[in-house]
Amino acid sequence: MIHDYLIFIGVFAIFLFLTTSIYLFSKNQKLMLRNAKLSEANKIIEQRLNEVRLEHIGTKLNPHLFKNILNSVQSHAYQTYMSLDKLANVLDYILYESNNKYVSPKEELNFALSLIEINKIKINPLFDFRIKSRINKFDSIYEEKVFAPLISVDLIENAFKHTDFLAQDSFISIYLELEDGMFTMKVSNKASQKNSLEKEKSGFGSQSLDQRLKMIYNTYYQLEKSSKNGIFTAELKINLGEFYDKMRYSG
Repeated sequence: MIHDYLIFIGVFAIFLFLTTSIYLFSKNQKLMLRNAKLSEANKIIEQRLNEVRLEHIGTKLNPHLFKNILNSVQSHAYQTYMSLDKLANVLDYILYESNNKYVSPKEELNFALSLIEINKIKINPLFDFRIKSRINKFDSIYEEKVFAPLISVDLIENAFKHTDFLAQDSFISIYLELEDGMFTMKVSNKASQKNSLEKEKSGFGSQSLDQRLKMIYNTYYQLEKSSKNGIFTAELKINLGEFYDKMRYSG
């Protein structure tokens, strides 16, 4: 009798253990599935929030850019005719292309070069202005929709806005490169004493650029800023090739 009782207790204990294990496993699976759904929902919410933030930044950026461009043209009316073609290209780009999530490097680079030409109107022809580009038009991403529109605006605008044009050793240097899927933009200028670098770094333009780059390109970009002997330098690198691969495989 005792032996049968012990067998019964053992079988019951095993049955209870298995039942409890199955219940806990089922509960754990449900929790894991629920957590996965919550995680996916959070990703969707975060993505939408980033889109709203980007739209908000864009609504502030475009009027500001319009004002700067029109001021440049207005300040040198005698050269307006020469700049109308560039101005038309820039305004078309802002009005139509900037609403797209991505444009091609070709479109953004053409816009950047036109914007530079318009800004050059307000400087003396003898001013030390240097621009150099090394664009591989045969790069595989040159015409792919992978570039966030107006990314190049802030670095160009800040250089012209904060340069000391009256200083004897003043200059602006702009370098653009696209090679092996890597976009590089390096801008240097002699900073005006009237505008401290601290103020420039705290301005809306700089903040909006940092925010956009982080939200769009995340780990695929580097933005370095430095100041030495009154010369401010900003260098932006975006690995468009790897970012494009990520877009294709996650789409």
